[in-house]
Amino acid sequence: MADFAEQLAQHIPRLRRYARALAHDAAWADDLVQDTLERALQRRWQFRIDKSLTAWLFTILYRRFLNDVARHRAVVSDESEVPEPAVTPDFPMQIDMQRALAKLTPEHRAVIVLVGLEQVSYQEAAEVLDVPIGTVMSRLSRAREHLRAALSGAPAAGAARLSRIK
Repeated sequence: MADFAEQLAQHIPRLRRYARALAHDAAWADDLVQDTLERALQRRWQFRIDKSLTAWLFTILYRRFLNDVARHRAVVSDESEVPEPAVTPDFPMQIDMQRALAKLTPEHRAVIVLVGLEQVSYQEAAEVLDVPIGTVMSRLSRAREHLRAALSGAPAAGAARLSRIK
C-alpha cells in the first residue's frame, strides 16, 4: 500500500491543476482532489495495472466534479469568481484566458484542460471522459473556437444570430 500511496502523492499537483481548471474555486478544487485520493485508496483494487494511473485518477476527479455539479445544480463559475493569477508581464492575457475558460461548459472545459494543459492524448482523454475519441475531437474543436471568439471579442462561428424577418 505504501507504494500505491506514494504513486498517488506524485499525482497531486496534476490533480490540483485539473481540479482548479474545472471548478475555478480553490476550496472546491481541494475538496475534489481529497475525495479523489480517498476514493482511489479505498478502491485501489479496481485500478488495472495495464492502464494509466493518471487517466484513472482524472476519471475519478471528473466524475466527482460532475456529481457535485448535478447535486448542487451549481453554476460552475461566473466572471466575478475567477481567481486572480500572479502578476506577470502577460497578466491581462491570463485574466482573459481564465474568464474565457470559465464561460465554457464543463464538458468543453474538461477536454481543453486535459488535452491543452495536461497534455494527455486524445485516447486518454476519451477514457477519462468516458466518451468516444471522435467526441473528444469535436468538443476540443468547439472549445477552441469558443476560446478564440472570447479572446478576440468576436461571436463564435456557431453562435445564434438574430435576423429580422418582414
